[in-house]
Amino acid sequence: ARPGRRRRPALRPGAVTTLADAFPPFGLRIESGPLVLRPITDEVVPQLIQLALSGIHAPEAMPFFVPWTDAPAPELPFNYAQYHWGLRAGWRREAWNLEFAVEWDGQIVGCQGFFSEHYLVMRTGETGSWLGRGFQGRGIGTAMRKAICAFVFDHLDAEQITSAAYADNPASNAVSRKVGYLPNGISRKTRRPGEWQDSQQWLLTPENLVRGPELTVTGAEAFRSFIGLD
Repeated sequence: ARPGRRRRPALRPGAVTTLADAFPPFGLRIESGPLVLRPITDEVVPQLIQLALSGIHAPEAMPFFVPWTDAPAPELPFNYAQYHWGLRAGWRREAWNLEFAVEWDGQIVGCQGFFSEHYLVMRTGETGSWLGRGFQGRGIGTAMRKAICAFVFDHLDAEQITSAAYADNPASNAVSRKVGYLPNGISRKTRRPGEWQDSQQWLLTPENLVRGPELTVTGAEAFRSFIGLD
């Protein structure tokens, strides 16, 4: 090294052999009965894009706070890939989005996320999800929400979890009630340009969680260290 310049620490041999070693969210896997929450790596993104293009909701409806499904079909693949690349690039301990591909009986059926800011101080975050239309109404949405909430409470030391859904989205609001969330107020939110709708807010605490099948979790220890818990 040149005089006056600090030498970079050498990597231990074999310390980084997979992307999960560099980015621990890629090492997380949550199993609960027929349900698996798996990392959204690049090889999974095309499957989620194809699922989204096949339809998530009726064209006249809009369940999302950001109306990303309104994008023209030729633009949606790049938009969706860019979104997930952006989540990785922008990851910070102060603000992070943890998203999983949802696998049911071996088939990719949707996406389940948990989003947080200042988690080390707040110990809370918000859930968000979507399912392909062909997989709705079968209890999968409830199962994946139970799994992510149990994971965050049991493995990440969360003290509460929030969620929200527009008042005209009865399916999402029904899932919140089934999982054990309690109503936590109503607020107005925009969705499509020039349009607003009442948004039902929900709050879940560990003692109110209605649990599903026991979890089998891989990669939690590395992820805890990555976000500063250990």
